[in-house]
Amino acid sequence: MRLIAAADQRWGIGKDGKLLVSIPADMKYFQSVTSGHTVIMGRKTLESFPGGRPLKNRRNIVLTKQPDFRVEGVTAVPGVCEALDLVRGMNPEEVFCIGGAMIYRLFLPYCDTALITRIDHIYDADAFLPDLDNDSAWEKVRESEEQVFFDLTYRFCTYKRKGRT
Repeated sequence: MRLIAAADQRWGIGKDGKLLVSIPADMKYFQSVTSGHTVIMGRKTLESFPGGRPLKNRRNIVLTKQPDFRVEGVTAVPGVCEALDLVRGMNPEEVFCIGGAMIYRLFLPYCDTALITRIDHIYDADAFLPDLDNDSAWEKVRESEEQVFFDLTYRFCTYKRKGRT
């Protein structure tokens, strides 16, 4: 499984249920990488999308504790085990954990790749990813050239879990 996110210098990913910043090239990257694949997210992440609608051209799996939760185009599950059962046997490169913070923490042990857009800025965040740079189980294996969006710089980085291919 892969994890995909954008994180600031302190690994902040959100504030008040919203992204810290919307970078068009990062959104395009997210869309191109996840399109045609399975995405796993929390209910609040789904509700943060326009109209609370699932992502098009993807299989949307949503974790929620609400037993009566129903959204067209979404498979709702109550927990990690049920979500993993739905993707068992699939190519791990075709399954993406897309947030929020609690979902990232729950699924990180099952991920072997993390695609992180590292934003060279510190935001007032209230949701964070684990710091993969300081986690001995992970290593950065790829980093793009510096990208610029107005006065903001960022890089597309790939992290791999050590000992896994």
